[in-house]
Amino acid sequence: MVFRVGVRRNVRILLVGERGVGKTSLIMSLVSEEFPEDVPARAEMITIPADVTPEQVPTNIVDYSAVEQTNEMLTVEVQRAHVVCIVYSVEDEDSLDKVTTYWLPFLRDASSPEPHRPVVLVGNKVDLVDMSTSDSVLSIMEEFPEIESWVECSARTLKNISEMFYYAQKAVLHPTAPLYVMDQQDLTEACQKALIRIFKICDVDNDGLLNDIELNNFQRRCFDAPLQPKVLDEVKAVLRKNISDGVVGDSITLRGFLFLHCLFIQRGRNETTWAVLRKFGYTDNLEISKDFLRPPIRIPAGCTSELSHKGQQFLSTLFERYDKDRDGALSPAEVNNMFSICPAPLWGLMFVELYPQIPRVPIKLFLQGWITMQGFMSQWALVTLLDLPKALEYLAYLGYPISETENQLSAIQGEFSVTREKRLDLAKKQTSRNVYQCHVIGPRGSGKSMFCRSFIGDNLEDIHLSELEGNPQCTVNVVQVYGQEKYLILRDIDVRNVSEPLQPSEVQCDVACLVYDVTNPKSFEYSARIYLKYFADSKIPVLIVANKIDQEEVRQEYLLQPATFCSHHKLPPPQLFTSSGRIKRDIFMKLATMAAFP
Repeated sequence: MVFRVGVRRNVRILLVGERGVGKTSLIMSLVSEEFPEDVPARAEMITIPADVTPEQVPTNIVDYSAVEQTNEMLTVEVQRAHVVCIVYSVEDEDSLDKVTTYWLPFLRDASSPEPHRPVVLVGNKVDLVDMSTSDSVLSIMEEFPEIESWVECSARTLKNISEMFYYAQKAVLHPTAPLYVMDQQDLTEACQKALIRIFKICDVDNDGLLNDIELNNFQRRCFDAPLQPKVLDEVKAVLRKNISDGVVGDSITLRGFLFLHCLFIQRGRNETTWAVLRKFGYTDNLEISKDFLRPPIRIPAGCTSELSHKGQQFLSTLFERYDKDRDGALSPAEVNNMFSICPAPLWGLMFVELYPQIPRVPIKLFLQGWITMQGFMSQWALVTLLDLPKALEYLAYLGYPISETENQLSAIQGEFSVTREKRLDLAKKQTSRNVYQCHVIGPRGSGKSMFCRSFIGDNLEDIHLSELEGNPQCTVNVVQVYGQEKYLILRDIDVRNVSEPLQPSEVQCDVACLVYDVTNPKSFEYSARIYLKYFADSKIPVLIVANKIDQEEVRQEYLLQPATFCSHHKLPPPQLFTSSGRIKRDIFMKLATMAAFP
Protein backbone atom coordinates (compact mmCIF):
# COMPACT_ATOMS: atom_id res chain seq x y z
CA MET A 1 0.00 0.00 0.00
CA VAL A 2 1.49 3.34 -1.10
CA PHE A 3 0.97 6.52 0.90
CA ARG A 4 1.43 9.92 -0.76
CA VAL A 5 -0.23 12.14 1.81
CA GLY A 6 -1.40 15.59 0.74
CA VAL A 7 0.21 15.57 -2.74
CA ARG A 8 -2.17 16.68 -5.47
CA ARG A 9 -2.75 14.47 -8.47
CA ASN A 10 -2.56 17.43 -10.82
CA VAL A 11 -1.92 21.18 -10.86
CA ARG A 12 -4.13 23.68 -12.67
CA ILE A 13 -2.47 27.04 -13.43
CA LEU A 14 -4.50 30.06 -14.58
CA LEU A 15 -2.82 33.05 -16.26
CA VAL A 16 -4.52 36.47 -15.95
CA GLY A 17 -3.49 40.06 -16.57
CA GLU A 18 -4.11 43.10 -18.75
CA ARG A 19 -4.36 42.82 -22.52
CA GLY A 20 -1.01 42.86 -24.29
CA VAL A 21 1.19 41.82 -21.34
CA GLY A 22 2.10 38.53 -23.07
CA LYS A 23 0.09 35.84 -21.25
CA THR A 24 -0.53 33.77 -24.37
CA SER A 25 3.02 34.27 -25.63
CA LEU A 26 4.41 32.87 -22.35
CA ILE A 27 2.33 29.70 -22.71
CA MET A 28 3.24 29.18 -26.37
CA SER A 29 6.93 29.88 -25.74
CA LEU A 30 6.95 27.25 -22.98
CA VAL A 31 5.32 24.62 -25.20
CA SER A 32 7.20 25.26 -28.48
CA GLU A 33 10.45 26.51 -26.87
CA GLU A 34 10.47 29.42 -29.31
CA PHE A 35 8.74 32.79 -29.50
CA PRO A 36 5.54 32.68 -31.61
CA GLU A 37 5.25 35.31 -34.33
CA ASP A 38 1.50 34.84 -34.68
CA VAL A 39 -0.20 34.95 -31.29
CA PRO A 40 -3.93 34.11 -30.97
CA ALA A 41 -6.20 36.04 -28.60
CA ARG A 42 -6.21 33.07 -26.23
CA ALA A 43 -4.33 29.76 -26.06
CA GLU A 44 -6.18 26.49 -25.69
CA MET A 45 -5.65 24.67 -22.39
CA ILE A 46 -2.26 22.98 -22.35
CA THR A 47 -1.58 19.74 -20.46
CA ILE A 48 2.01 19.00 -19.52
CA PRO A 49 2.66 15.32 -18.69
CA ALA A 50 3.98 14.44 -15.24
CA ASP A 51 7.27 13.01 -16.51
CA VAL A 52 8.44 16.35 -17.92
CA THR A 53 7.63 18.46 -14.84
CA PRO A 54 10.08 18.94 -11.95
CA GLU A 55 7.49 17.76 -9.39
CA GLN A 56 6.32 14.76 -11.46
CA VAL A 57 2.73 16.01 -11.43
CA PRO A 58 0.62 16.55 -14.58
CA THR A 59 -0.05 20.24 -15.06
CA ASN A 60 -2.86 22.07 -16.87
CA ILE A 61 -2.18 25.64 -18.02
CA VAL A 62 -5.24 27.80 -18.70
CA ASP A 63 -5.18 31.15 -20.52
CA TYR A 64 -7.57 34.06 -19.99
CA SER A 65 -8.71 36.53 -22.62
CA ALA A 66 -10.84 39.60 -21.89
CA VAL A 67 -11.88 39.53 -25.54
CA GLU A 68 -13.35 36.03 -25.44
CA GLN A 69 -14.41 35.65 -21.78
CA THR A 70 -16.73 37.45 -19.36
CA ASN A 71 -16.07 38.19 -15.69
CA GLU A 72 -18.48 35.39 -14.76
CA MET A 73 -16.48 32.92 -16.86
CA LEU A 74 -13.26 34.17 -15.28
CA THR A 75 -14.69 33.71 -11.78
CA VAL A 76 -15.43 30.05 -12.60
CA GLU A 77 -11.87 29.59 -13.88
CA VAL A 78 -10.41 31.14 -10.71
CA GLN A 79 -12.44 28.71 -8.58
CA ARG A 80 -11.18 25.76 -10.63
CA ALA A 81 -7.56 26.89 -10.55
CA HIS A 82 -5.03 25.77 -7.94
CA VAL A 83 -2.76 28.75 -8.53
CA VAL A 84 -3.07 32.01 -10.46
CA CYS A 85 -0.22 33.74 -12.30
CA ILE A 86 -0.85 37.48 -12.59
CA VAL A 87 1.18 38.66 -15.57
CA TYR A 88 2.24 42.30 -16.03
CA SER A 89 4.65 43.97 -18.40
CA VAL A 90 7.81 45.38 -16.82
CA GLU A 91 7.76 48.19 -19.40
CA ASP A 92 4.15 49.15 -18.66
CA GLU A 93 3.72 50.70 -15.21
CA ASP A 94 -0.09 50.74 -15.58
CA SER A 95 -0.19 46.94 -15.92
CA LEU A 96 1.73 46.66 -12.64
CA ASP A 97 -0.62 49.12 -10.93
CA LYS A 98 -3.59 47.00 -12.06
CA VAL A 99 -2.13 44.06 -10.10
CA THR A 100 -3.06 45.76 -6.80
CA THR A 101 -6.00 47.91 -7.87
CA TYR A 102 -7.87 45.23 -9.81
CA TRP A 103 -6.44 41.73 -10.11
CA LEU A 104 -5.60 40.83 -6.52
CA PRO A 105 -8.92 42.18 -5.12
CA PHE A 106 -10.78 40.37 -7.93
CA LEU A 107 -9.08 37.05 -7.08
CA ARG A 108 -9.94 37.45 -3.41
CA ASP A 109 -13.60 38.04 -4.22
CA ALA A 110 -13.71 35.16 -6.72
CA SER A 111 -12.11 32.74 -4.21
CA SER A 112 -14.42 33.65 -1.30
CA PRO A 113 -15.49 32.01 0.97
CA GLU A 114 -12.63 29.57 0.36
CA PRO A 115 -9.04 30.57 1.24
CA HIS A 116 -7.28 32.84 -1.23
CA ARG A 117 -5.73 31.11 -4.23
CA PRO A 118 -1.92 31.24 -4.14
CA VAL A 119 -0.56 33.80 -6.58
CA VAL A 120 2.66 34.07 -8.58
CA LEU A 121 3.54 37.54 -9.90
CA VAL A 122 5.10 37.40 -13.36
CA GLY A 123 6.86 40.41 -14.90
CA ASN A 124 7.13 39.74 -18.65
CA LYS A 125 9.19 41.47 -21.38
CA VAL A 126 12.44 41.96 -19.41
CA ASP A 127 14.22 41.87 -22.80
CA LEU A 128 12.85 45.38 -23.48
CA VAL A 129 14.16 47.16 -20.35
CA ASP A 130 17.35 47.45 -18.29
CA MET A 131 15.66 47.81 -14.92
CA SER A 132 13.78 45.60 -12.44
CA THR A 133 10.41 46.06 -10.75
CA SER A 134 11.66 44.38 -7.58
CA ASP A 135 11.18 47.36 -5.24
CA SER A 136 7.55 47.80 -6.24
CA VAL A 137 6.84 44.07 -6.08
CA LEU A 138 8.30 43.63 -2.59
CA SER A 139 5.87 46.16 -1.14
CA ILE A 140 2.98 44.41 -2.94
CA MET A 141 4.04 41.02 -1.50
CA GLU A 142 4.05 42.46 2.01
CA GLU A 143 0.48 43.71 1.55
CA PHE A 144 -0.88 40.53 -0.09
CA PRO A 145 0.35 37.37 1.72
CA GLU A 146 -1.27 35.10 -0.88
CA ILE A 147 1.58 36.00 -3.27
CA GLU A 148 3.89 32.99 -3.04
CA SER A 149 6.65 34.15 -5.36
CA TRP A 150 7.68 36.57 -8.08
CA VAL A 151 9.67 36.11 -11.26
CA GLU A 152 10.69 38.33 -14.18
CA CYS A 153 10.91 36.65 -17.55
CA SER A 154 10.77 37.10 -21.31
CA ALA A 155 8.55 35.17 -23.70
CA ARG A 156 10.73 36.34 -26.61
CA THR A 157 14.13 35.20 -25.27
CA LEU A 158 12.64 32.31 -23.19
CA LYS A 159 14.34 33.71 -20.07
CA ASN A 160 12.90 32.18 -16.85
CA ILE A 161 9.92 30.67 -18.70
CA SER A 162 10.27 27.19 -17.21
CA GLU A 163 11.08 28.78 -13.82
CA MET A 164 7.81 30.68 -13.91
CA PHE A 165 5.75 27.49 -14.26
CA TYR A 166 7.94 25.69 -11.71
CA TYR A 167 7.17 28.44 -9.16
CA ALA A 168 3.47 28.07 -9.98
CA GLN A 169 3.63 24.32 -9.38
CA LYS A 170 5.57 24.87 -6.19
CA ALA A 171 2.97 27.35 -4.91
CA VAL A 172 0.40 24.55 -5.10
CA LEU A 173 2.46 21.57 -3.97
CA HIS A 174 4.53 23.39 -1.34
CA PRO A 175 2.52 26.46 -0.28
CA THR A 176 4.05 28.98 2.10
CA ALA A 177 0.91 30.31 3.77
CA PRO A 178 0.16 27.26 5.97
CA LEU A 179 3.78 27.20 7.17
CA TYR A 180 4.95 30.76 7.59
CA VAL A 181 3.70 34.20 8.64
CA MET A 182 5.53 36.75 6.51
CA ASP A 183 5.03 39.83 8.67
CA GLN A 184 6.13 37.95 11.82
CA GLN A 185 8.98 36.13 10.08
CA ASP A 186 8.03 32.97 11.96
CA LEU A 187 6.32 29.59 11.56
CA THR A 188 2.55 29.47 11.86
CA GLU A 189 1.10 28.06 15.06
CA ALA A 190 -0.22 24.99 13.20
CA CYS A 191 3.16 24.35 11.60
CA GLN A 192 4.95 24.63 14.94
CA LYS A 193 2.49 22.22 16.55
CA ALA A 194 3.02 19.66 13.77
CA LEU A 195 6.82 19.94 13.88
CA ILE A 196 6.86 19.66 17.69
CA ARG A 197 4.92 16.40 17.41
CA ILE A 198 7.37 15.11 14.78
CA PHE A 199 10.33 16.11 16.97
CA LYS A 200 8.88 14.20 19.94
CA ILE A 201 8.24 11.10 17.83
CA CYS A 202 11.83 11.14 16.56
CA ASP A 203 13.26 11.77 20.04
CA VAL A 204 13.45 8.04 20.74
CA ASP A 205 15.29 8.31 24.07
CA ASN A 206 12.84 11.01 25.20
CA ASP A 207 15.56 13.40 26.41
CA GLY A 208 14.28 16.49 24.57
CA LEU A 209 17.17 16.37 22.07
CA LEU A 210 17.86 14.78 18.67
CA ASN A 211 21.23 13.05 18.71
CA ASP A 212 23.07 11.95 15.56
CA ILE A 213 21.41 8.51 15.49
CA GLU A 214 17.93 10.03 15.88
CA LEU A 215 18.69 12.66 13.23
CA ASN A 216 19.81 9.98 10.79
CA ASN A 217 16.69 7.90 11.45
CA PHE A 218 14.60 11.04 10.87
CA GLN A 219 16.50 11.74 7.63
CA ARG A 220 16.02 8.19 6.36
CA ARG A 221 12.31 8.24 7.14
CA CYS A 222 11.69 11.58 5.43
CA PHE A 223 14.23 11.55 2.58
CA ASP A 224 15.28 7.90 2.22
CA ALA A 225 18.94 8.72 2.81
CA PRO A 226 21.19 9.31 5.85
CA LEU A 227 22.81 12.64 6.65
CA GLN A 228 26.47 12.77 5.70
CA PRO A 229 28.69 13.62 8.71
CA LYS A 230 29.96 16.77 6.97
CA VAL A 231 26.41 18.00 6.31
CA LEU A 232 25.44 17.23 9.89
CA ASP A 233 28.34 19.30 11.19
CA GLU A 234 27.39 22.17 8.87
CA VAL A 235 23.79 22.10 10.15
CA LYS A 236 24.97 22.31 13.75
CA ALA A 237 27.39 25.12 12.83
CA VAL A 238 24.49 27.13 11.33
CA LEU A 239 22.49 26.66 14.53
CA ARG A 240 25.38 27.62 16.82
CA LYS A 241 25.95 30.75 14.74
CA ASN A 242 22.31 31.90 14.72
CA ILE A 243 20.79 30.89 18.08
CA SER A 244 22.33 30.27 21.47
CA ASP A 245 20.34 27.17 22.41
CA GLY A 246 19.96 25.38 19.08
CA VAL A 247 22.54 22.74 20.00
CA VAL A 248 23.16 21.24 23.44
CA GLY A 249 26.21 19.03 23.74
CA ASP A 250 26.24 17.62 20.24
CA SER A 251 22.47 17.24 19.86
CA ILE A 252 19.83 19.48 18.29
CA THR A 253 17.17 21.01 20.54
CA LEU A 254 13.51 21.53 19.72
CA ARG A 255 14.18 25.24 19.23
CA GLY A 256 17.02 24.40 16.85
CA PHE A 257 14.78 21.99 14.93
CA LEU A 258 12.09 24.67 14.49
CA PHE A 259 14.69 27.28 13.53
CA LEU A 260 16.03 25.05 10.73
CA HIS A 261 12.57 24.76 9.20
CA CYS A 262 12.07 28.49 9.50
CA LEU A 263 15.36 28.92 7.66
CA PHE A 264 14.34 26.48 4.92
CA ILE A 265 11.17 28.47 4.25
CA GLN A 266 12.95 31.83 4.31
CA ARG A 267 15.35 30.48 1.68
CA GLY A 268 12.51 29.26 -0.53
CA ARG A 269 12.97 25.57 0.32
CA ASN A 270 9.39 24.95 1.36
CA GLU A 271 9.54 21.51 -0.24
CA THR A 272 11.91 20.33 2.51
CA THR A 273 9.47 21.14 5.31
CA TRP A 274 6.53 19.78 3.32
CA ALA A 275 8.40 16.52 2.67
CA VAL A 276 8.79 16.10 6.44
CA LEU A 277 5.17 16.98 7.19
CA ARG A 278 3.77 14.66 4.54
CA LYS A 279 5.88 11.73 5.70
CA PHE A 280 4.09 12.11 9.03
CA GLY A 281 0.64 12.28 7.47
CA TYR A 282 -0.07 16.01 7.22
CA THR A 283 -2.17 17.52 4.43
CA ASP A 284 -2.06 21.04 3.01
CA ASN A 285 -4.19 22.35 5.88
CA LEU A 286 -1.77 20.78 8.40
CA GLU A 287 -4.25 18.23 9.62
CA ILE A 288 -3.36 14.56 9.60
CA SER A 289 -4.98 12.75 6.69
CA LYS A 290 -7.87 10.41 7.50
CA ASP A 291 -6.38 7.79 5.18
CA PHE A 292 -3.10 8.03 7.09
CA LEU A 293 -4.84 7.66 10.44
CA ARG A 294 -7.31 4.97 9.44
CA PRO A 295 -6.16 2.79 6.53
CA PRO A 296 -9.12 0.86 5.13
CA ILE A 297 -9.63 -2.63 6.55
CA ARG A 298 -12.56 -5.03 6.49
CA ILE A 299 -13.05 -7.58 9.23
CA PRO A 300 -14.98 -10.56 7.81
CA ALA A 301 -17.68 -12.19 9.90
CA GLY A 302 -16.17 -14.54 12.43
CA CYS A 303 -12.77 -12.81 12.43
CA THR A 304 -11.31 -10.44 15.01
CA SER A 305 -8.42 -7.98 15.21
CA GLU A 306 -5.45 -8.16 17.56
CA LEU A 307 -1.90 -6.85 17.75
CA SER A 308 0.87 -8.57 15.80
CA HIS A 309 4.34 -9.14 17.21
CA LYS A 310 5.45 -5.95 15.45
CA GLY A 311 2.60 -3.97 17.00
CA GLN A 312 3.34 -5.35 20.47
CA GLN A 313 7.03 -4.56 20.04
CA PHE A 314 6.27 -0.96 19.08
CA LEU A 315 3.99 -0.47 22.09
CA SER A 316 6.31 -2.11 24.61
CA THR A 317 9.16 0.10 23.33
CA LEU A 318 6.84 3.11 23.64
CA PHE A 319 6.06 2.18 27.24
CA GLU A 320 9.76 1.87 28.12
CA ARG A 321 10.50 5.15 26.40
CA TYR A 322 8.04 7.11 28.54
CA ASP A 323 8.79 5.25 31.78
CA LYS A 324 11.54 7.77 32.49
CA ASP A 325 12.12 6.78 36.11
CA ARG A 326 12.36 3.09 35.12
CA ASP A 327 10.03 1.96 37.91
CA GLY A 328 8.03 -0.39 35.66
CA ALA A 329 4.88 1.77 35.70
CA LEU A 330 3.62 4.95 34.03
CA SER A 331 2.79 7.79 36.40
CA PRO A 332 0.05 10.33 35.53
CA ALA A 333 2.76 12.74 34.29
CA GLU A 334 4.31 10.03 32.11
CA VAL A 335 0.91 9.08 30.67
CA ASN A 336 0.23 12.75 29.89
CA ASN A 337 3.63 13.07 28.26
CA MET A 338 3.00 10.04 26.06
CA PHE A 339 -0.35 11.32 24.82
CA SER A 340 0.85 14.92 24.39
CA ILE A 341 1.42 14.15 20.69
CA CYS A 342 -2.23 13.02 20.30
CA PRO A 343 -5.39 15.17 20.16
CA ALA A 344 -6.51 13.58 23.43
CA PRO A 345 -5.50 10.61 25.60
CA LEU A 346 -6.68 7.28 24.22
CA TRP A 347 -8.15 6.21 27.55
CA GLY A 348 -7.31 9.26 29.64
CA LEU A 349 -6.02 8.62 33.14
CA MET A 350 -8.71 6.02 33.66
CA PHE A 351 -6.55 3.54 35.50
CA VAL A 352 -4.98 6.16 37.72
CA GLU A 353 -8.34 7.71 38.51
CA LEU A 354 -9.94 4.36 39.32
CA TYR A 355 -7.09 3.12 41.47
CA PRO A 356 -5.85 6.09 43.50
CA GLN A 357 -5.15 4.15 46.70
CA ILE A 358 -3.79 0.80 45.58
CA PRO A 359 -1.48 -0.67 48.28
CA ARG A 360 2.27 -0.74 47.82
CA VAL A 361 2.16 -4.50 47.26
CA PRO A 362 2.70 -4.84 43.49
CA ILE A 363 -0.08 -6.43 41.49
CA LYS A 364 -0.03 -7.34 37.84
CA LEU A 365 -1.81 -4.42 36.20
CA PHE A 366 -0.92 -1.63 38.61
CA LEU A 367 1.96 -0.58 40.78
CA GLN A 368 1.09 1.95 43.50
CA GLY A 369 -1.87 3.04 41.39
CA TRP A 370 0.16 3.48 38.19
CA ILE A 371 -0.32 1.40 35.07
CA THR A 372 2.30 -1.31 34.48
CA MET A 373 3.51 -2.74 31.18
CA GLN A 374 1.03 -5.59 31.54
CA GLY A 375 -1.84 -3.19 32.19
CA PHE A 376 -0.74 -1.01 29.27
CA MET A 377 -0.57 -3.93 26.82
CA SER A 378 -3.87 -5.30 28.14
CA GLN A 379 -5.59 -2.00 27.46
CA TRP A 380 -4.20 -1.96 23.91
CA ALA A 381 -5.42 -5.52 23.37
CA LEU A 382 -8.89 -4.37 24.44
CA VAL A 383 -8.94 -1.30 22.17
CA THR A 384 -7.58 -3.24 19.18
CA LEU A 385 -10.28 -5.89 19.53
CA LEU A 386 -13.27 -3.65 20.25
CA ASP A 387 -12.40 -0.44 18.37
CA LEU A 388 -9.84 -1.19 15.66
CA PRO A 389 -10.18 2.17 13.81
CA LYS A 390 -9.37 3.99 17.06
CA ALA A 391 -6.37 1.71 17.69
CA LEU A 392 -5.03 2.35 14.16
CA GLU A 393 -5.55 6.08 14.59
CA TYR A 394 -3.60 6.23 17.84
CA LEU A 395 -0.80 4.04 16.52
CA ALA A 396 -0.35 6.70 13.83
CA TYR A 397 -0.52 9.58 16.33
CA LEU A 398 2.10 7.90 18.52
CA GLY A 399 4.53 7.54 15.62
CA TYR A 400 4.12 3.97 14.40
CA PRO A 401 6.57 3.73 11.44
CA ILE A 402 4.43 4.37 8.37
CA SER A 403 6.12 4.44 4.97
CA GLU A 404 5.13 4.40 1.32
CA THR A 405 5.12 0.60 1.42
CA GLU A 406 3.74 -0.10 4.90
CA ASN A 407 1.16 1.32 7.29
CA GLN A 408 -0.12 0.49 10.76
CA LEU A 409 -2.01 -2.56 9.48
CA SER A 410 1.32 -4.36 9.96
CA ALA A 411 0.71 -3.86 13.69
CA ILE A 412 -2.38 -6.05 13.44
CA GLN A 413 -2.31 -9.86 13.58
CA GLY A 414 -2.74 -12.20 10.65
CA GLU A 415 -1.88 -12.48 6.96
CA PHE A 416 -4.74 -10.13 6.11
CA SER A 417 -4.47 -8.09 9.33
CA VAL A 418 -7.25 -10.03 11.05
CA THR A 419 -7.42 -13.40 12.81
CA ARG A 420 -8.55 -16.69 11.29
CA GLU A 421 -12.29 -17.14 10.93
CA LYS A 422 -13.97 -18.56 14.04
CA ARG A 423 -15.59 -21.34 11.98
CA LEU A 424 -12.14 -22.74 11.15
CA ASP A 425 -11.07 -22.51 14.81
CA LEU A 426 -14.09 -24.58 15.80
CA ALA A 427 -13.40 -27.16 13.09
CA LYS A 428 -9.81 -27.57 14.29
CA LYS A 429 -10.87 -27.34 17.97
CA GLN A 430 -8.02 -24.91 18.51
CA THR A 431 -7.53 -21.20 17.90
CA SER A 432 -4.46 -19.23 16.93
CA ARG A 433 -5.83 -16.11 18.60
CA ASN A 434 -4.15 -14.39 21.51
CA VAL A 435 -7.11 -12.26 22.63
CA TYR A 436 -10.33 -13.89 23.80
CA GLN A 437 -13.73 -12.39 24.53
CA CYS A 438 -15.65 -13.79 27.45
CA HIS A 439 -19.23 -12.58 27.96
CA VAL A 440 -20.27 -12.65 31.60
CA ILE A 441 -24.04 -13.01 31.99
CA GLY A 442 -26.14 -13.31 35.12
CA PRO A 443 -29.20 -11.89 36.88
CA ARG A 444 -29.06 -8.67 38.85
CA GLY A 445 -27.45 -9.23 42.23
CA SER A 446 -25.57 -12.37 41.17
CA GLY A 447 -22.23 -10.60 41.59
CA LYS A 448 -21.21 -10.79 37.93
CA SER A 449 -19.92 -7.20 37.93
CA MET A 450 -17.70 -7.86 40.94
CA PHE A 451 -16.59 -11.10 39.26
CA CYS A 452 -15.43 -9.00 36.29
CA ARG A 453 -13.77 -6.44 38.55
CA SER A 454 -11.92 -9.09 40.51
CA PHE A 455 -10.17 -10.09 37.28
CA ILE A 456 -7.87 -7.07 37.57
CA GLY A 457 -7.03 -7.29 41.27
CA ASP A 458 -5.86 -10.00 43.64
CA ASN A 459 -7.89 -8.75 46.62
CA LEU A 460 -11.29 -7.14 47.03
CA GLU A 461 -9.48 -4.26 48.73
CA ASP A 462 -7.68 -3.58 45.45
CA ILE A 463 -10.92 -2.75 43.70
CA HIS A 464 -12.09 0.86 43.90
CA LEU A 465 -14.76 0.97 41.20
CA SER A 466 -17.77 1.31 43.46
CA GLU A 467 -17.39 5.08 43.64
CA LEU A 468 -18.18 5.40 39.94
CA GLU A 469 -21.63 5.58 38.44
CA GLY A 470 -22.50 2.40 36.57
CA ASN A 471 -20.15 -0.51 35.92
CA PRO A 472 -17.22 -0.86 33.57
CA GLN A 473 -18.39 -2.81 30.54
CA CYS A 474 -15.05 -4.58 30.03
CA THR A 475 -12.08 -5.69 32.09
CA VAL A 476 -8.92 -7.17 30.59
CA ASN A 477 -5.88 -8.99 31.89
CA VAL A 478 -3.19 -11.44 30.88
CA VAL A 479 -3.70 -15.15 31.62
CA GLN A 480 -1.50 -18.20 31.09
CA VAL A 481 -2.76 -20.93 28.75
CA TYR A 482 -0.34 -23.86 28.79
CA GLY A 483 2.56 -21.53 29.46
CA GLN A 484 1.64 -18.94 26.83
CA GLU A 485 0.44 -15.44 27.64
CA LYS A 486 -3.05 -14.67 26.32
CA TYR A 487 -5.36 -11.70 26.85
CA LEU A 488 -8.82 -12.37 28.25
CA ILE A 489 -11.48 -9.68 28.01
CA LEU A 490 -14.48 -10.03 30.32
CA ARG A 491 -17.52 -8.16 29.06
CA ASP A 492 -20.25 -7.54 31.62
CA ILE A 493 -23.53 -8.10 29.75
CA ASP A 494 -26.27 -6.08 31.42
CA VAL A 495 -29.62 -7.89 31.02
CA ARG A 496 -32.53 -7.01 33.31
CA ASN A 497 -34.51 -10.26 32.97
CA VAL A 498 -34.49 -13.49 31.01
CA SER A 499 -37.37 -12.37 28.78
CA GLU A 500 -35.26 -9.46 27.53
CA PRO A 501 -33.63 -10.78 24.32
CA LEU A 502 -29.85 -10.73 23.92
CA GLN A 503 -28.50 -9.04 20.84
CA PRO A 504 -26.29 -11.10 18.47
CA SER A 505 -23.27 -9.01 19.55
CA GLU A 506 -24.01 -9.99 23.17
CA VAL A 507 -24.09 -13.68 22.33
CA GLN A 508 -21.15 -14.02 19.94
CA CYS A 509 -17.97 -14.52 21.95
CA ASP A 510 -15.13 -17.01 22.44
CA VAL A 511 -16.44 -18.31 25.77
CA ALA A 512 -19.54 -17.55 27.86
CA CYS A 513 -19.55 -17.32 31.65
CA LEU A 514 -22.99 -17.73 33.27
CA VAL A 515 -22.97 -16.49 36.88
CA TYR A 516 -25.55 -17.28 39.54
CA ASP A 517 -25.81 -16.44 43.25
CA VAL A 518 -25.74 -19.51 45.54
CA THR A 519 -27.60 -17.56 48.24
CA ASN A 520 -30.58 -16.75 45.99
CA PRO A 521 -32.86 -19.76 45.26
CA LYS A 522 -34.15 -18.18 42.03
CA SER A 523 -30.77 -17.16 40.64
CA PHE A 524 -29.73 -20.34 38.80
CA GLU A 525 -32.96 -20.50 36.79
CA TYR A 526 -31.89 -17.35 34.97
CA SER A 527 -28.52 -18.86 33.97
CA ALA A 528 -30.17 -22.14 32.92
CA ARG A 529 -32.73 -20.40 30.72
CA ILE A 530 -30.05 -18.19 29.13
CA TYR A 531 -28.00 -21.29 28.35
CA LEU A 532 -30.92 -23.17 26.80
CA LYS A 533 -32.11 -20.18 24.78
CA TYR A 534 -28.80 -18.95 23.38
CA PHE A 535 -25.93 -21.37 23.91
CA ALA A 536 -27.23 -24.95 23.98
CA ASP A 537 -27.23 -25.23 20.18
CA SER A 538 -24.19 -23.03 19.61
CA LYS A 539 -20.58 -24.13 19.57
CA ILE A 540 -19.57 -21.49 22.09
CA PRO A 541 -17.95 -23.00 25.21
CA VAL A 542 -19.87 -22.24 28.41
CA LEU A 543 -18.75 -22.20 32.03
CA ILE A 544 -21.26 -21.83 34.88
CA VAL A 545 -19.98 -20.00 37.98
CA ALA A 546 -21.49 -20.42 41.45
CA ASN A 547 -20.79 -17.06 43.08
CA LYS A 548 -20.71 -15.92 46.74
CA ILE A 549 -19.69 -19.35 48.07
CA ASP A 550 -18.34 -17.69 51.22
CA GLN A 551 -22.00 -17.35 52.27
CA GLU A 552 -24.64 -19.98 53.07
CA GLU A 553 -25.71 -21.90 49.97
CA VAL A 554 -29.45 -22.58 49.38
CA ARG A 555 -31.26 -25.08 47.17
CA GLN A 556 -32.09 -23.66 43.73
CA GLU A 557 -35.76 -23.55 42.70
CA TYR A 558 -35.29 -25.15 39.27
CA LEU A 559 -36.03 -28.52 37.64
CA LEU A 560 -32.40 -29.56 37.97
CA GLN A 561 -29.81 -28.50 40.52
CA PRO A 562 -26.74 -26.76 39.01
CA ALA A 563 -24.39 -29.79 39.16
CA THR A 564 -27.03 -32.08 37.63
CA PHE A 565 -27.87 -29.49 34.95
CA CYS A 566 -24.20 -29.21 33.95
CA SER A 567 -23.79 -32.99 33.83
CA HIS A 568 -26.97 -33.40 31.76
CA HIS A 569 -25.80 -30.83 29.18
CA LYS A 570 -22.19 -32.05 29.20
CA LEU A 571 -20.89 -28.81 30.71
CA PRO A 572 -18.03 -28.54 33.21
CA PRO A 573 -19.31 -28.66 36.82
CA PRO A 574 -20.20 -25.28 38.38
CA GLN A 575 -17.05 -23.36 39.32
CA LEU A 576 -17.06 -22.05 42.88
CA PHE A 577 -16.12 -18.40 43.31
CA THR A 578 -16.09 -15.57 45.83
CA SER A 579 -14.70 -12.09 45.55
CA SER A 580 -14.06 -11.95 49.29
CA GLY A 581 -10.50 -12.39 50.49
CA ARG A 582 -7.84 -13.74 48.20
CA ILE A 583 -9.24 -14.23 44.70
CA LYS A 584 -8.61 -17.57 43.00
CA ARG A 585 -7.36 -16.84 39.51
CA ASP A 586 -7.57 -20.38 38.12
CA ILE A 587 -11.17 -19.73 37.04
CA PHE A 588 -9.98 -17.07 34.59
CA MET A 589 -7.30 -19.41 33.28
CA LYS A 590 -10.00 -22.06 32.73
CA LEU A 591 -12.14 -19.57 30.76
CA ALA A 592 -9.17 -18.65 28.57
CA THR A 593 -8.28 -22.30 28.01
CA MET A 594 -11.85 -23.09 26.96
CA ALA A 595 -11.68 -20.18 24.50
CA ALA A 596 -8.32 -21.39 23.15
CA PHE A 597 -9.58 -24.96 22.65
CA PRO A 598 -13.29 -24.62 21.85
